[in-house]
Amino acid sequence: MLRLNPTFDTQKDVVSSILAKEETVRGNIGVLEPRILTVERDGGVVYSWRGATGTTRIGKYDPHSTENKLLYTFDKQVCVSSCSLNREETLLAVSLSQTTQGEGRLRPVSKCLTLLIEIHPINNTKVLKAVDCRVKVQFLYPKTWRTSVLESHLLLVAEDGYVDQYHISLTRQEGYRVVMLNSARLGRDRVAEEFCWVQWDSDTQRLYYLTAREKHTLKCVQFFADRNFETVFELPLQMANIPNAPVRFVNFGYDHYKELKEEGLKLEVFTDPTGTMCVCYSPPVRWHKNSTYTIAFVHRGCSKTFTVSLEKDCTPANESTIHPVFIHLGYYIAVYLAGHFLHLINCRQQDLLCYSLFLSGADGDIEALGLGTEVVSVPGGRLLDVRAGRMYSTELNHDFLLELLSSDRPEAQRLAALHCMLVYLQPNPVIELKIINWISENVMSFDAFDQIQEFILASLYRISYQQCVSLDKVLPYSCVFEKKELPVALTAIPGVKCTPDLLCQPLIKGKAKSLQGYWEELQHILDRVRYFEVVPSPRFRTTLIKEDWTRLQAALNSEKKKSPRYHHNIEENTKKVLSMMDTWRLDRRVVPLFQEEDQQQRMLVGLMVDKLREHLNRHLSRLGKKKIDLLVVNYAAKLLELVWHVLELVWQKLKLGPWVLCLKQQGSSEEWAMLHLMFRILEATKGLCLPLPPGYSTLLSVLGVRCLPRHTFLQYVDHGLLQLTEPFVLRLMTDLDNSDANEQLKFSILKRLPECMGQKVSQQWDHPITSACISREYVRTLLDKYPESRDSTLLDHGKSSFYFEFLPLNYLTIILSDREEKAQNPFEEQENVDVRFVEETALKQTVIKLGFEVK
Repeated sequence: MLRLNPTFDTQKDVVSSILAKEETVRGNIGVLEPRILTVERDGGVVYSWRGATGTTRIGKYDPHSTENKLLYTFDKQVCVSSCSLNREETLLAVSLSQTTQGEGRLRPVSKCLTLLIEIHPINNTKVLKAVDCRVKVQFLYPKTWRTSVLESHLLLVAEDGYVDQYHISLTRQEGYRVVMLNSARLGRDRVAEEFCWVQWDSDTQRLYYLTAREKHTLKCVQFFADRNFETVFELPLQMANIPNAPVRFVNFGYDHYKELKEEGLKLEVFTDPTGTMCVCYSPPVRWHKNSTYTIAFVHRGCSKTFTVSLEKDCTPANESTIHPVFIHLGYYIAVYLAGHFLHLINCRQQDLLCYSLFLSGADGDIEALGLGTEVVSVPGGRLLDVRAGRMYSTELNHDFLLELLSSDRPEAQRLAALHCMLVYLQPNPVIELKIINWISENVMSFDAFDQIQEFILASLYRISYQQCVSLDKVLPYSCVFEKKELPVALTAIPGVKCTPDLLCQPLIKGKAKSLQGYWEELQHILDRVRYFEVVPSPRFRTTLIKEDWTRLQAALNSEKKKSPRYHHNIEENTKKVLSMMDTWRLDRRVVPLFQEEDQQQRMLVGLMVDKLREHLNRHLSRLGKKKIDLLVVNYAAKLLELVWHVLELVWQKLKLGPWVLCLKQQGSSEEWAMLHLMFRILEATKGLCLPLPPGYSTLLSVLGVRCLPRHTFLQYVDHGLLQLTEPFVLRLMTDLDNSDANEQLKFSILKRLPECMGQKVSQQWDHPITSACISREYVRTLLDKYPESRDSTLLDHGKSSFYFEFLPLNYLTIILSDREEKAQNPFEEQENVDVRFVEETALKQTVIKLGFEVK
């Protein structure tokens, strides 16, 4: 499930380079016990190794230039438990441990000796600490515009429960030598004390620590570029009492010489620039028992404790306790216990367990991290295999996620995998194409969720969230919540117990209140959480506009010529959306959409924009009306583009062409597959009350005529599955000949049309009955417009060259001749009517009426 990509290997990236240099320079070949010590903020890997002559050396690997640099050499073998290099690479801080009494070794008087060494060039060495507890060292890497900074700041973290910051002033001598200024009296500040756990975040220059009192409080110290620091965050945690155990150091490198195995609570804090904060902790796993771990979603104000039942036959003989590994993947927190499970926990959607992916057995195995592997999580979503000396970047396996969509998987896994690919892995055209192909091959809706609805809502959520993270709590991201009752298959994971809880209110104080960036965003998110807790239904639900849409449809059906005034704003919304659509990929369109006026879909587009704008103005007014208007218009445009994009890809996959629009031929199996998919899209969008691109109904009806039996087609029309649009009916009248079957179909369709549309399309059908209807309608219109007063001069025979000794007909022809040019043409797209044709038709009808000829 998780793919590990090697980013550093001591054997490949270090040993081979060192061997080549030593063989060239001195011929003393020997690289023993290469070990990774720490990873600095710039990505550089600081490592140590033992030389052939018994020396201990410290070097740095630059991942950008892939070059190794020797930093310092101890003449004797020493045990480096902690090490850090300042940004200018002029100072090296080293903490040495004494674990053996072997002769010829550097033996500090105390258990731990902390040194500060000048290495540009190698010069003085200053002893910072000599104590009987473990000490960690870490240089600060402040962001500054200055290319050369003659001051460094060092954190010294002691196992006794205190953190000091040393301020080291530097000076340049002889143009290139960088030495400490007044090294005998270094400035020092106490940063924290009385803690039982501490973590360093190099990317953000923050120090987290957990107080050791009865009520545990997580605190965060933010370090600034001006050498100042401040406690900016506090969060009380409700956790069991932590037994007396050594202080845990997180992200302070790795101590290869620690004497005691860390048996206490494992805790890690993960943050994201978007304002998320997750606190992950777990007690040690006792084999033959359950594994319990808690994820506190600080940005959501809640926590979830998971208890997983372990298989008893997987106990390693040499292990009694072990901790799961927490891996930060941005959108997910991965919890991995080798040989048992891999749990991808969604950091943003915690409403249901089905949006977190739980894998056990072989599915949850990570090949490079088997049983017995000692793994440490490194900032940036990386993993460090301590024993192998390798470092990996992590990513989700796309192919495996696609395999989870297969029919033999539980629907909760399928939903989680689909949501992961749509939201977390997008935008990725390859993955998107594979998902659309999967949807086209699995068209029918699943029992627990509709995959087409999920595809639409999750994709729109991802696109909108990328534009504005504030939309996270107000836009729909799944179709599951539109159901009246949640399916049981999506509410629980077999073998996993989940216990939700509320978190205490965190406190953001000091400079963090006025800082821009992460703390500002977190504060805003916490304020929104408190607001949404008391607001009913903060997330927009598209189905809520069904009632308004029903009323609007009724108004549309009752209109004959013009829309009422209250439709003006809705029509303006639609124009904005379609004007944006007109600028997208015009030259690449294959499916004939957006080529006609579809009044119903236009109104639904405008109504959705109106309701969504109203919802965002109610809950996110701080964004401003202009920004909200842009977001909602873009949301509707992306929806139409998404449906069109799906049709385009499937259209090309099935190799369909313009001939599909011809009604004279029978449809192929490929066209039937397209028809089936379009019916499912229609069903999915209708269930969510979402609009479709203009022209969708026409294309669906065309495919329906080509693929369906005639009686089935008419049944679909009667049940509202197919819509008789004006472009479709006009195409039907002109494409099909007047055979008996086609004539029967045309009459059946004409009977189902509204009167105004029927009159318009009937004149396009060259048929005696429609011709008679045109004549009668024309005469009726002229007579209705003719004034009641009849001037006797109209009977003057000279006004008409066509005269019969039949007074009714004679009178009719006179009227028609007189009013022909004065009467307004009632039919659109009709320049004139052949009066001679009308006269002959009237004469024929009169003869029939008088019984002189049998019809």
